[in-house]
Amino acid sequence: MESIGGLDNLKEWLKTRYKAFSQNAKKYKLKSPKGIMLLGIPGTGKSLSAKAVSNSWKMPLLRLDFGKVFGGIVGESESNIRETIKIAESLSPCVLWIDEIEKGLSGLNGGGDSGTSARVFGTFLTWMQEKESEVFVLATANNISALPKELLRKGRFDEIFFVDLPTKEERKQIIDIHLLNVEQESHNLNIDKLADLSKGFSGAELEEVVNEALFNIFDTNSIDKPLLKTKDLIKVIESFYPLSKTLNPKELTKMREVAKARYKPASKYEPESLVLTDKTPKFKQEQYDDTFEEDE
Repeated sequence: MESIGGLDNLKEWLKTRYKAFSQNAKKYKLKSPKGIMLLGIPGTGKSLSAKAVSNSWKMPLLRLDFGKVFGGIVGESESNIRETIKIAESLSPCVLWIDEIEKGLSGLNGGGDSGTSARVFGTFLTWMQEKESEVFVLATANNISALPKELLRKGRFDEIFFVDLPTKEERKQIIDIHLLNVEQESHNLNIDKLADLSKGFSGAELEEVVNEALFNIFDTNSIDKPLLKTKDLIKVIESFYPLSKTLNPKELTKMREVAKARYKPASKYEPESLVLTDKTPKFKQEQYDDTFEEDE
């Protein structure tokens, strides 16, 4: 879980619930965790969390693509979902990851498949409600409004978390992690300034900023291992157009209000207001060269 920046509430919950898989927990008749739903903005670490849970819990990770469950032959779809459940239970304890679950359940609203989608979904819901096997279901979704209400009812999942855009403190952690992944020294960089300038960036976008900056200096540098400087990253950030700039501030505010009333925040920090294009902080060229680095 150290590979994920921020999301402290989610990490703490997962750390506590993992203990329920122990033999000591079984003595106290504690039930195995059913799973969690991660709702939120794309690129904020939901899918990465599924992989991290599997790795830290040392359990197999199975990915369920709901779209491939549906077949053209009568009864094939229902048979496929039952077979999927059987495979997952045979490999328990394991993590069953359902990425962007709302897309796989889009057929529920259409009603043009003679009720096949409803039957498949019903079979899966019943299993989630009644399952006793150690299959931890981790579902992710980007569009809260597209999810059927039955899926969000208490008892399907142990907890539903809302994953928002990272705050400044979380962006600092994320930048540090991605710099470490490419073997760059973060202590020589002004991480505080980079976190300020990248307000509104998702974790995936911050990773792309680091990769793009590394490509830029690699292309123009003849030494074996060029080192990133603060100005290299700022140059990329200022030319980057994050997803937050395309979001309607009113829609994001409404999403946050609904999430605050119904779901648990994945982060321990209060969310920041949406960054508008004309309010994006800018730094002058002379501010690039500071006490955090020595330019040649």
